[in-house]
Amino acid sequence: TDAARKQTPYLFSGSIRENIRYGRLDASDEEVVEASKLAGAHEFISNLGRSYEEEVGEGGILLSVGQKQLLSLARAILADPEIFIMDEATSSVDTLTEALIQQGMERLMHDRTSFVIAHRLSTIKRADRIIVISNGQIEEMGSHSELLKARGHYYHLYTQQFREELERDYDEVFKTVAAETLQPVLTPELG
Repeated sequence: TDAARKQTPYLFSGSIRENIRYGRLDASDEEVVEASKLAGAHEFISNLGRSYEEEVGEGGILLSVGQKQLLSLARAILADPEIFIMDEATSSVDTLTEALIQQGMERLMHDRTSFVIAHRLSTIKRADRIIVISNGQIEEMGSHSELLKARGHYYHLYTQQFREELERDYDEVFKTVAAETLQPVLTPELG
């Protein structure tokens, strides 16, 4: 069997346990929990009021995008597919959730054929083979390091994303330091 994890995961009205178990209907409660742990979802599930019995609402409306992604990944881990297809798994999630999703993906992709469609290139750095497609044509193919050495399309995309991430991180650090440093100056003494 194969499993596809779409960019926008679909969850149906029901509990978290039921939504994960949909990956393999005969799975035990222990297997559902283990799949959740491997996907990086167990911690947030455990912190919910009703844990695995928490209702998600139709389409998972009661959960964040990242939480839906993690549940979808747990479902795929439980299904244990021979082929795994992931479409934009880390789009629209924060960096912490992205790291959890990447860890879960690595566990799921271990020793199986996987296809990962990604614009956020940090998602695919560890892939055996990366295929760069532009305008419907294969531009380049190779490992992450091979493509960086070639200094082609992938190199330019990767360095651009890396630079943007550094700038974003720097801006956040600068804002924090500036706010802490300037706070006494900007707050007049009353009295």
